[in-house]
Amino acid sequence: MIRRLAERGALAALALTLSGLAGWAAEENDYPTDARVDYVFGCMAANGQTRESLQKCSCSLDQLAAILPYDKYVQASTILSMRQGIGNRANEFKSTKIFDDKVADLRRAQAEAEIRCYHG
Repeated sequence: MIRRLAERGALAALALTLSGLAGWAAEENDYPTDARVDYVFGCMAANGQTRESLQKCSCSLDQLAAILPYDKYVQASTILSMRQGIGNRANEFKSTKIFDDKVADLRRAQAEAEIRCYHG
């Protein structure tokens, strides 16, 4: 009887550990596949269509994703896209501190990813 309780306790502990790991993995990998592919394609277009470029660009995205949650990446990317426009709407995105801070977070994460993947 005691052995059976111990086995159940061990199984419960294992289940809790695995569920915690699954949650951690989901948090670490919250970038959807299409966003990952789009990032790597854009990176390779800028850095060459080689196997080495593929590896460095993939590394860069993995590092970026580890630093910056996907929702913050989307926000900063949207701000950068809106800043490309002209007129009052684009000017609002160019001259607002909160938007500057979001873009700065993205730029810092990109710089860290570049150091880790291109110069490491």
